[in-house]
Amino acid sequence: MLKLKLSNFIGGEFASLEENLYIDNYDPSIGKVYAQIPDSSEHEINLAVEAAQKAFHTWSKTPCSTRAQIMYRIADILESKLDEFAMAESKDQGKTLEFAKNVDIPRSIYNFRYFAGHILHMEEKATVMDNGYLNYVQRSPLGVAGLISPWNLPLYLLTWKIAPCIAAGCTCVAKPSEFTSVTAYMLCDIFKQAGLPEGVVNMVFGKGPKAGQALVSHPKVPLISFTGGTVTGKKLNETCAPLFKKVSLELGGKNANIIFEDCDFEKAVDTSIRAAFSNQGEICLCGSRIFVQKSIYKKFLESFVPKVRQLVVGDPRDPKTKVGALISKQHMEKVLGYIELAKQEGGVIECGGKRKQLDGEFSDGYFVEPTVITNIEPSCRVAQEEIFGPVVTVHPFETEEEAIDLANNNQYGLSCSVWSENGKRARRVAESIQVGYVWVNCWMVRDLRVPFGGVKQSGIGREGGEYSMNFFTEQKSICLAN
Repeated sequence: MLKLKLSNFIGGEFASLEENLYIDNYDPSIGKVYAQIPDSSEHEINLAVEAAQKAFHTWSKTPCSTRAQIMYRIADILESKLDEFAMAESKDQGKTLEFAKNVDIPRSIYNFRYFAGHILHMEEKATVMDNGYLNYVQRSPLGVAGLISPWNLPLYLLTWKIAPCIAAGCTCVAKPSEFTSVTAYMLCDIFKQAGLPEGVVNMVFGKGPKAGQALVSHPKVPLISFTGGTVTGKKLNETCAPLFKKVSLELGGKNANIIFEDCDFEKAVDTSIRAAFSNQGEICLCGSRIFVQKSIYKKFLESFVPKVRQLVVGDPRDPKTKVGALISKQHMEKVLGYIELAKQEGGVIECGGKRKQLDGEFSDGYFVEPTVITNIEPSCRVAQEEIFGPVVTVHPFETEEEAIDLANNNQYGLSCSVWSENGKRARRVAESIQVGYVWVNCWMVRDLRVPFGGVKQSGIGREGGEYSMNFFTEQKSICLAN
């Protein structure tokens, strides 16, 4: 069977590789190679940066109304191909088609529409001082941005970077994950159809240590936006710091889900299942540490565990499937390794706990049963380290103060959910949790106007609305004498 073969997109054209090296790309649901990804080198990065620099001179001066018009066209064309992109995302990443169709691609469309609208309604403030001098702020696009996106929400998070970047007047070189590059490749054709000028967005595929490092260390790339693992984020920051690059890092998470006895019980249970196992648990915002007040702990498990057992694991294209395949064999083995570690640490496997073996074409797929672990100390590795799979730990607590301490006792600080019908308590707890984003009686509800990002080892910087515009631009104060 002929394999799909991707090409880099540089200067508005699909380009061949200098060394003609490619990376095998697997369909996680069947465990077989179905595409080949360019194994790009510093040479391709240099060409892409050169193209982005050339385009920047014109794009940075293009009126906001023109930029917005092109971005709206990108969104419209992408929306017309929603089913095609959803199918490609499901095949490439292993996620369910339902999730790709209802979450990944719609949000990718909205990213372009939101930032197109944002730049049409931005306001710059000017003030007149008492002594007659006029002070105002000039906002200018910074230059060529390096955008590095992860494999869990491929197009969703790639467009979350590209959209504000080009809206602000910057150009970019984007490097998607080598595990999930197909929808990024497909998006390049939409850029051409929408009339995006050559070189504004350049897509270079390849591995992090090779293409990614060349992009991050390039002297003509003054800003880097990265979403991915904390270990990689640390290495990236070490490269950028001596070069004084502007950096935004959205890294790992080990998020607490705190459930008080006065919660809306059924809603808390059902949403906790979604928060734990959506996208196979491969979302940095998943609530993988569940803390339940002791008075309802037993009741919670009696409701939660049977519902988790009912989650269908299997063919990502089947509408009945709720949990698809993990991204790779290596990642599946890592997740299974943590489950074995939980047993060694004294944990009880309430459900799941092993690889899901399917028949037929999916027999070699990377499937893991949704797993619930109890009777484990909150300080154990399984309850402290990011697993990034369909695995949750459930712990009892007695007091509000204990719940806050348990939630904060972690190296990460990305998000948290709080469940309580007591508004004062919910607000107290939300304001005491050391994270960048707190949901009260909900999960994964996003308003793109508010800041998004983490604290501690979950990253630095904020994205969303004005915060994204601030990242991709430089602000200059100008004082005029009367």
